[in-house]
Amino acid sequence: MNDGDELLLRGRVYGHDHDHPNPGPLPHQTYAALVGGPLDGLLLDITGWRPEEIADGVSLTTELGRWPRGRALYDPRPGEPRPPGGPGVVCRFHYSGDTP
Repeated sequence: MNDGDELLLRGRVYGHDHDHPNPGPLPHQTYAALVGGPLDGLLLDITGWRPEEIADGVSLTTELGRWPRGRALYDPRPGEPRPPGGPGVVCRFHYSGDTP
């Protein structure tokens, strides 16, 4: 990934293209910030997720990872504080690897 790719990702919501009319977060949604790895800087919409779903982490499809059309794995860190659910960024998911 080059610097241009990185700039396109910052502050965008995962699943929204860079040319989406509103690629950024919406005020009434809840997000996890993706930290590290190929999706660093993106936000993941977790509106309506139960605490156990958040604790499980995610496997997200990406063209930017080690394998084309592979998945990047992101997990919350144990013991990292998570504010109660509500609008805005409420937690962080940290990169833990790639899978085909």
